[in-house]
Amino acid sequence: MEHTVWSLFPPLLTVALAIVTRRVLLALGAGILSAALLLSGGDVGATLQRVLETFSAVFWTPGEDSAGELNVWSLSVLGFLLLLGILTAFVTLTGGARAFGEWALRRVRSRRAAGALAAVLGVAIFIDDYFNALVVGQVARPVTDRHQISRAKLAYLIDSTAAPVCVVSPISSWGAYIIALIGGVLTAEGLAGSGQGALGTFLQTIPQNFYVWAALGLVAVTVWTGRDFGAMQRYEAEARGELPAGSVTSGAAPGELSAALPVSGSGRTGDLLWPIGVLTLATVGAMFWSGAAAYRAETGQAATLLQMLEYTDVAGSLLWGGVLGVLTALLRWLGHWRRGALAAGSLAQGMLEGLRAMFPAVVVLVLAWMTTDLIGQLGTGDYLAGLVQASLPAAILPALLFSLAAAMAFATGTSWGTFGLLLPITGGLLGTAAPELLITGLAAVLAGSVMGDHCSPISDTTILSSAGAGCHHSDHVVSQLPYALVGGAITLLAYLVAGLSGQFWLGLLTVVLGLAAYSWWVGRAGQPLRG
Repeated sequence: MEHTVWSLFPPLLTVALAIVTRRVLLALGAGILSAALLLSGGDVGATLQRVLETFSAVFWTPGEDSAGELNVWSLSVLGFLLLLGILTAFVTLTGGARAFGEWALRRVRSRRAAGALAAVLGVAIFIDDYFNALVVGQVARPVTDRHQISRAKLAYLIDSTAAPVCVVSPISSWGAYIIALIGGVLTAEGLAGSGQGALGTFLQTIPQNFYVWAALGLVAVTVWTGRDFGAMQRYEAEARGELPAGSVTSGAAPGELSAALPVSGSGRTGDLLWPIGVLTLATVGAMFWSGAAAYRAETGQAATLLQMLEYTDVAGSLLWGGVLGVLTALLRWLGHWRRGALAAGSLAQGMLEGLRAMFPAVVVLVLAWMTTDLIGQLGTGDYLAGLVQASLPAAILPALLFSLAAAMAFATGTSWGTFGLLLPITGGLLGTAAPELLITGLAAVLAGSVMGDHCSPISDTTILSSAGAGCHHSDHVVSQLPYALVGGAITLLAYLVAGLSGQFWLGLLTVVLGLAAYSWWVGRAGQPLRG
């Protein structure tokens, strides 16, 4: 069943169940079992064994000549999630979230401004998408809640700014990874000495990454007009109180704290800003430090800024940032306890509540990783990549590569894996047959990977955007999907125009015209701005 059309069944089943039933755990469980069943040839015992091995691999990496070792990367990410839950609880305990909300309410006086705050923060924090998704949610959530913006809308604003900005920023973990891959493509195609280099090639892909500009444009239109369509209309209506609470949302969301948690009456904005600030500075500092140390250990030389990001340990940096952020929050709690504003028992209560609130996100992320692992074993990505035929007209290859990358990222839940598989294929396909379209083709792969990632319920970025916004994962998936599809349709048309004309600026013009048409349509059919 590997590397055949059957390899598409588990991801499609997962996606269909997630959208139809809106029960994410059921959907992921079905995807895991179906993939394991296909890999085991229908043997029930072997299926259960493979499921157990895949679950174990999340926490423990087996070795060929040894007992293996802890999977430090995944454990660090899960640890950061739990630490973020604890930090959120203590920011609430100390009254920092309430004080920041009251402060912002006096300055951010409209729903439009509240949405703009979330979008601007999403663009500004471009170092890493994980970090972006979780931190922006913590800062913006008190403001968007006060202005009755739904958690689904906040998750959309986070998700549709995090990856799109990271994929075009050379000073990010994404940029460093992509530049390294492009360097390999140029070497394989004999272009390494052409003068433009991997960084120069990456910079040329930025204006041709049409989905980035379509996605950011959709965010801008949505924030400015306050008009929505599809499922998002219902979530926004519930947030404004026009529908009964719980009539649309799917229940308790990851990161949602209990109403019984005590709150200090002497909270200040610093009770939120100091922990978040330390978390941010510590994480970014650890990313550069770990990258420099890893590069020096491998080469014996000092690293440049891009080399630091290429070699950085993102997961470990997040963990260190989370530890220092929580310690800062605990110090703020200590001050409130000394003043008698909080009881000693609130320390344990806050920790337990933070862990409880974030546990659902941890479970979903673990199951998504298992699904991604099994789909990788089935060779779903390889099967999709094999659908590209060199005999097709070169002019339609950018649009085809965009569609293929989107399908692959959607099915596998990983944009990085799609980059790693399709960028070399694109280099081999266009480097000889149509070198004038090489940059456009590389950009199309990057664009499609992000678009498919936005649509996929098993994408870790999508899951973490839900967690950061405190939104139930299925609510985020069904409400963001229409926006991602609109952006994808505009982008597909743009790559067709760019490929047929040979002028990438005509593709950019197509994006602008597509956004103008969308703005006109949603202005007539969408939901108006209120408040």
